[in-house]
Amino acid sequence: MENTVNDANFESEVIQSGLPVLVDFWAPWCGPCHMIAPAVSALAEQYSGQLKVCKVNVDEAPGTAARYGIRGIPTLMIFKAGELADQVVGVVPKEILEGKITPHLGG
Repeated sequence: MENTVNDANFESEVIQSGLPVLVDFWAPWCGPCHMIAPAVSALAEQYSGQLKVCKVNVDEAPGTAARYGIRGIPTLMIFKAGELADQVVGVVPKEILEGKITPHLGG
């Protein structure tokens, strides 16, 4: 399950989350964003209960996009305990995303 996050709820949904969070910065007009979306959805399902997955539409959340210096989309960021732990820019295979996520799960 993916949560839609914006400037108003980013703090509560991502920074204050008890679980690691994968944040997908995207926009409806972004072709590569649509290409990576199925992998993001699959990861949300695969790691349900261990990982929170949030989508941030950069057009609707310009403050959050600016705060994290989003220059290209898709940008996927992994937050753990409120801190940015890792990030990927551009379309990458699901296996690459998994490799970035798994070190931050559990423990």
